[in-house]
Amino acid sequence: MIRYALKCAGDHRFESWFQSASAFDALAERGHVACPICGGTDVEKAIMAPRVSKSDTAPGPAKDNPQQQVTDHPLSGPPHPAEQMLKALRAHLEKNSTYVGKRFASEARAMHLGDKTETPIHGEASPEEARALIEDGVPILPVPIPVPGKSN
Repeated sequence: MIRYALKCAGDHRFESWFQSASAFDALAERGHVACPICGGTDVEKAIMAPRVSKSDTAPGPAKDNPQQQVTDHPLSGPPHPAEQMLKALRAHLEKNSTYVGKRFASEARAMHLGDKTETPIHGEASPEEARALIEDGVPILPVPIPVPGKSN
């Protein structure tokens, strides 16, 4: 592994680790190395001071390194409109429906058959359960939101 000090065309400076020097070159050539501040892919190696340590001591954390100073710039750009829409959809579902977890298929089927009062629900279903619900005419819709308690 090798660590490089990098800078983008916007003169944002950052560090990253690569498997090898040739791995960095290959990734940068394909535009796969991006600035974490502006997202620009025009990235090049910056001058980096070598870390020299005595042979009897292991290297410790660098102190007062200007390249490691906290920046007031965000590390990423604003969320994509699709991300904002998914966030709003998730908030709407959480506010206006009940999470039934892995009981989703049985709850949805019971409501469809009239065995239970119809109420808005969301939950988890295996592909087989979802296919069976659709084949039986139960109106369901896959929603791309994380399962409660299983997201970052």
